[in-house]
Amino acid sequence: MSQKTQEKFMTSDDSPSGITRRSLISSAVAATAVLASGTAFAGTGGAKPSLSKLERVIDSSLDCVKRGEACVDHCMNLFKAGDSSLAECADSVNEMLSMCNAMVQMASSKSNHLMEFAKVCMAVCVDCEKECRKHENKYADCKACADACANCAKECKTAIM
Repeated sequence: MSQKTQEKFMTSDDSPSGITRRSLISSAVAATAVLASGTAFAGTGGAKPSLSKLERVIDSSLDCVKRGEACVDHCMNLFKAGDSSLAECADSVNEMLSMCNAMVQMASSKSNHLMEFAKVCMAVCVDCEKECRKHENKYADCKACADACANCAKECKTAIM
């Protein structure tokens, strides 16, 4: 194919084959939307959570990440000032951050292992909440993180029931 023909095929909506780049991309986007729009995600059997439950798990996990990042930042500032009293809190929050970031990815892709993963995420969030509650009266970031973890654990529990 000549350079001119290739350019015409790549930019024209009336290609000789009837398939244009625009229609191909539109079809791919539509197919992706259809595949991603399932109303439930697969679990280990039994009832499958609805899309609204899935969205709440994602939202609560993202909120945990947001609040957890603020909590860890607060802990780091205390560490810099020579106060290591929140070391266990920071460890717990770091673990929760890893879990909740992964939870968002697992839930967004509707993983076949999501039900088991939600159980672990719930346990990690409960542990983080307990650790942050120790400091909630002194530090607003710890309270916010604890509240977010409590909500995420609740949403995970609702999704697996």
